[in-house]
Amino acid sequence: MKPSRRKFLQTSAVLSTLLPFTSLFAKSKTAEPTKPVVISTWDFGKPANAEAWKVLTNKGRALDAVEMGVHVPEADPLITTVGYGGAPDRDGHVTLDACIMDEFANCGSVAGLEHIVHPISVARKVMEKTPHVMLIGDGALQFALANGFKKQNLLTPASEKAWKEWLKTANYKPIVNIENHDTIGMLALDMNQNLSAACTTSGMAYKMRGRVGDSPIIGAGVFVDNEIGAATSTGVGEEVIRICGSHLVVELMRQGNSPQEACEKAVGRIVKNQPKKSKEMQVGFLAINKNGEHGAFALQKGFTFAVYSNSINNELFEAKSYY
Repeated sequence: MKPSRRKFLQTSAVLSTLLPFTSLFAKSKTAEPTKPVVISTWDFGKPANAEAWKVLTNKGRALDAVEMGVHVPEADPLITTVGYGGAPDRDGHVTLDACIMDEFANCGSVAGLEHIVHPISVARKVMEKTPHVMLIGDGALQFALANGFKKQNLLTPASEKAWKEWLKTANYKPIVNIENHDTIGMLALDMNQNLSAACTTSGMAYKMRGRVGDSPIIGAGVFVDNEIGAATSTGVGEEVIRICGSHLVVELMRQGNSPQEACEKAVGRIVKNQPKKSKEMQVGFLAINKNGEHGAFALQKGFTFAVYSNSINNELFEAKSYY
């Protein structure tokens, strides 16, 4: 016997009232988050991750983890794109840029900072001890010295020799993955499921005096939204600035994209803006969401990143690329 029309309508009405609750239940059944996790850019991300992992596994804050992690490349004189030993500008000055951001949207930044090995820690002091977000140049140096940082010469003999060799031709052309623009960007998710990010660099080798790239700019070099995820960038900073790259990646994740999809769409935006130039330069994005899922994508082949979690033992990967 077929059900009556009245009974059918009554049943449909009951089901329609339950639908919002069943949808809500379905959305709430998410996978258990992976935590802690730390990810960072380039090959030197591995030793940086190892230091950050010590903080995370001791139930420390993601903020402390990213600061301690990027200290490693900042202090390594063999890394010519970050901190001590970084390649100078065309006038022979080593100028450093860095920014840091925590789970509460607190952030601090320094740009054009000279003579200080760990600009990331100065950036954190700016965040915690001033009403500002960014300090630059001599003002940043004065602030650092007033807060106990020691002044030293950052131009190593090897970097000075390379600079003097460059002066013979003074040809300024960034070369893809022969890196004069490798930034260390680091993202961490701690045991409390909170996110933080850090980014630090000596910028483009032989840049114009006063040039600042994306690395110290919140929303370009890094961005954190503790409800959604975090992102960082590396490569030619001018192109990242044009699209507010890291902020764009996080907003794409907010719209429902995975970290991988968000990085790919951000790179696609650069290609759309610069269809010819994008073939001759490198930009890469790295992202993590609130559940510890990560993604990476670059314009060109060769962008590597390191991942450390309970299931990935500080392994190095090569990101997929547009070209």
